[in-house]
Amino acid sequence: MNNFTKYVFIFFLSWTLSVQANPNIKIKTGILVDYHTDKVLYELDPDLSIYPASMTKIMTAIVAFDLLKSNKLSLDEKITISDRAWRMSQAGYSSMFIMVNDQITVENLLRGIIVASGNDACVALAEGIAGTEENFAIMMNEKAQEIGMTSTNFSNASGLNDPDNYSTVKDIALMSKYLITNYPVYYEYFKETEFTWNRTGGEPISQNNRNLLLFKNMGVDGIKTGHLAVEEYSLASSIMRDSRRLIAVASGFKSIGSRSRDSIKLLTWGLTNSETYEIAKKEKTIFEINTWLGQKKTTPGYTKEDVYHTVDKKDRRNFDVFLEYPGPLKAPIRKDTEIAFIKIYNKNELKKTIPIYAAEKNKKLNFLLSLFMSFNYMVWGDA
Repeated sequence: MNNFTKYVFIFFLSWTLSVQANPNIKIKTGILVDYHTDKVLYELDPDLSIYPASMTKIMTAIVAFDLLKSNKLSLDEKITISDRAWRMSQAGYSSMFIMVNDQITVENLLRGIIVASGNDACVALAEGIAGTEENFAIMMNEKAQEIGMTSTNFSNASGLNDPDNYSTVKDIALMSKYLITNYPVYYEYFKETEFTWNRTGGEPISQNNRNLLLFKNMGVDGIKTGHLAVEEYSLASSIMRDSRRLIAVASGFKSIGSRSRDSIKLLTWGLTNSETYEIAKKEKTIFEINTWLGQKKTTPGYTKEDVYHTVDKKDRRNFDVFLEYPGPLKAPIRKDTEIAFIKIYNKNELKKTIPIYAAEKNKKLNFLLSLFMSFNYMVWGDA
């Protein structure tokens, strides 16, 4: 009973392909990543240091979301607006137009940051959370280190001009994935196309989201635009198509229009020229593993992680997934022990091995039944 059992997963693929070598966009630096597998689909100088401009506000939101998640902050908590925060709205920067001594809720400040890209809201929220924007920047950098953003430093909450506020598109993509993964409820703010609030001393003010891709009805649900004269235009964007998500970050667009057009090209190119397959869902997908001398003929197995695999469409013929185990397994089998492996190959090269664990115990048959099964196998070869 020491045969090695291998089962192949069969994916039904269409072979009619339209593969384009690159997305043909004009940028200084960029990256396109599959959300589920972290496979880089496209990159152009992804480690080039840039000034992230308002993409910095993604981290500003993350710090606040952390506090909300741990109940150290609440959406309806009000923050008093300082003179420093108010002056940001008077300096010609993008703003939600708060007034000195206004009492603004955390939720309105967050929406003012995320949707209206308000620099005044960034300062107000930073001061409300950490006392000063400088203290808040320390919190931002601590979070960046936790996420693994090795080429990033934040010096303020808004992303305004400062040589010490820098990052890379690779780090921003990593930060964007962290945002989407860890705060799915709060991430809904990033797809809002308009923000309206009842400001003090005037009519309610409404502003549209600066991410024009949200208005295209193509599945984009975030994330954040950026603009500095020295850096030109930038955008971190994410698209959800069916169950697949891509994250793109690029900087160096020449105009607002080209930022929108070329970002659409990049996302569409990624969806068109690659495919991501769901192979197993963490603790949900069940694999029945043949078992010898067990009270049950099969033992159910599960994975401790989601298993996806991304391939270029031109390489799909070379993509194979196997379920492998030395089998049948011999009872008894304890729950949560390793019983099999998912192995993913591309062009006969092993790319990934994922263990499968027993979802339940499978006791051994009693002595007489074991003896009968062994005799039956010797006579008939039937396990």
